[in-house]
Amino acid sequence: MVAAVEHLPRIQGWRAELRMGFRNAGHRTVLAERRHSGPLTVQRPFYPEGEVCHVYLLHPPGGVVGGDVLDIDVQLGHGTKALVTTPGATKFYRSGGAGARQSQRIVVQPGATLEWLPQETIFFPGARAMLQTQVELQDDARIALWEIQCLGRPVIDEGFDWGSIDSRIAVTRDGAPILLERLRVDADNRRRLSLMAGMPVGGIFLMGGAGEAEVMACRDLLLGSGADTIGATLVDDLLVVRYLGDSTERARREFSALWQTLRPRVFGRPPCTPRIWAT
Repeated sequence: MVAAVEHLPRIQGWRAELRMGFRNAGHRTVLAERRHSGPLTVQRPFYPEGEVCHVYLLHPPGGVVGGDVLDIDVQLGHGTKALVTTPGATKFYRSGGAGARQSQRIVVQPGATLEWLPQETIFFPGARAMLQTQVELQDDARIALWEIQCLGRPVIDEGFDWGSIDSRIAVTRDGAPILLERLRVDADNRRRLSLMAGMPVGGIFLMGGAGEAEVMACRDLLLGSGADTIGATLVDDLLVVRYLGDSTERARREFSALWQTLRPRVFGRPPCTPRIWAT
């Protein structure tokens, strides 16, 4: 399990909480529980492919600043099917001194599948951010998840030369850890080329329920990645693909291609790209 995130001092900032509970209702999955406080909510669910519940997660302020705390709790009941994404990038802006935190706890019960596919997270110089994603898989539950993180804004030659980031991902199955990942960035270690190979964009793509055949299926896609560095490995039944480069657009394109290739094999249904990605 992931260690508790350090306590943040009590200062002015947004406090937002969102709880989503998915349940089966006849021929489709429904968002049976939806509770929120503060500026964090979801749009009305969509059903572009019938039984799968598509949900867009919204953060109306458009950015996270020092003192903000965002807590997201997602529960998928037995046999449910859901896809969650965001309409735009999450932006952590420069802090005047206080830290900001975003934590996500995702529980996927037996027979359920979740696709958690947010757009990228951008850290502006001077941001102080703590991020934690905890995924708890039960029995044969499956997940497709990606996170893309951009340090600064390389498109305008802006680097992340001050501030701090503490980002963690933990995946367990039936309580046993499969993947524990942590990225720590501050002004000192950001200057080291060994951190993310000096690249501003890093990403991770995870797919549970995969096997060696899925690793082979994505090999040709990875070999065509040009100057970017992409590698894949299998940890138990969890496919782990990591990206290093200088473009969030290319990272999204690579991960989207992987998802579209592997979705029919692992989840048994053809790709259905959320319409919000085209706007």
